[in-house]
Amino acid sequence: MTEVPQPDLRIGDDDRESALKALGEHLSAGRLDLDEYGDRSAKITAARTRRDLAELFADLPQPHPVFEKPEPATAVAKRAQKSPQWGDRPLPQRVAAAAVPFLWLAAVGLFMFFGGWWWFALPFVFSAAASAFWGKEWERDRHGACDRRDRRDRYR
Repeated sequence: MTEVPQPDLRIGDDDRESALKALGEHLSAGRLDLDEYGDRSAKITAARTRRDLAELFADLPQPHPVFEKPEPATAVAKRAQKSPQWGDRPLPQRVAAAAVPFLWLAAVGLFMFFGGWWWFALPFVFSAAASAFWGKEWERDRHGACDRRDRRDRYR
């Protein structure tokens, strides 16, 4: 069995995916039958440490799962400091983003009072103008969108 670096380190989704991929290659090479593949893949999804994964591949030749190297704590702290916060945005951009829900309310009110569907174009036109002025950051902030990997890394 090959030596596993930091065997008691907890694994993440990337490590499990690497192990499942390696297990799939062993299945396609004929080293495992379908039942054994099912048993080992269930154990991979339940594994918690690198040691747990390495034990599943002890009797198999290469390929084995490739473990990602853990980030030093200083790199995580630097990335957390660099992540933009809502308060870091310029005041006009924050005011404009806060105005969009009120523009929707105004559009509904104007539609109810004066009629005409074109009032609903008001928030869209305002958002398009702000997007052209502030670029992609405006879209990300206005929608509150965040990459799934950024959210996951923030809580690791």
